[in-house]
Amino acid sequence: MEVSRMRQIGTRARLCYAIAFWLLIAMGGSSLDAGVLRPETLVLRGGFSGGSPIGEEEMVDFHQADLAITARLPWEREIGTGWILGARLLASAGMLRGAQETKGLFTLVPLDVMFGRKDGLLAIDMGVGGALVSDYRFGQQNFGGPFQFVWTFGVTSRFLGPIGAGYHFQHYSDATIYGSDSRGADLHLFELIYWFGTGE
Repeated sequence: MEVSRMRQIGTRARLCYAIAFWLLIAMGGSSLDAGVLRPETLVLRGGFSGGSPIGEEEMVDFHQADLAITARLPWEREIGTGWILGARLLASAGMLRGAQETKGLFTLVPLDVMFGRKDGLLAIDMGVGGALVSDYRFGQQNFGGPFQFVWTFGVTSRFLGPIGAGYHFQHYSDATIYGSDSRGADLHLFELIYWFGTGE
């Protein structure tokens, strides 16, 4: 009974991830038709795994370092005075290290929804996308396969001209598409951010 229940949960999880992923891609594509991507930030990120609030605990400790770039999608709405609701695309390339093994890591978040102040002093965001890992085995922990779903949320602040900082929680999971024995990871990422075209 327990095995059957876990399979049902896994099937629902796979379906939800797949629907969300392709829906976000479609929404991102429709936004692109309305205008041109505008480069927004260049981000140097680094962080580590911790206790996993989503899914099962990691079997090894992970560290991540990468370089990310975001581009503002041509969809934006003013909320009250001095606040905006917008969307952006995020892509990154770097490394993921665990069990004394270092692997290449590439992510693409096609639609990252952002709410924040126009002056950039404070913004929160959340997005869903995908990742590719050059090798998905880290010692005794197996991610299941090279493709992983990515869910991320966090906060950023531009407080010194074009310079700012941020924090993001990033969850990697295959949503059991490779089987029930695979296991993802949760990372806490700390960021140094440069904003393009601030005019300051």
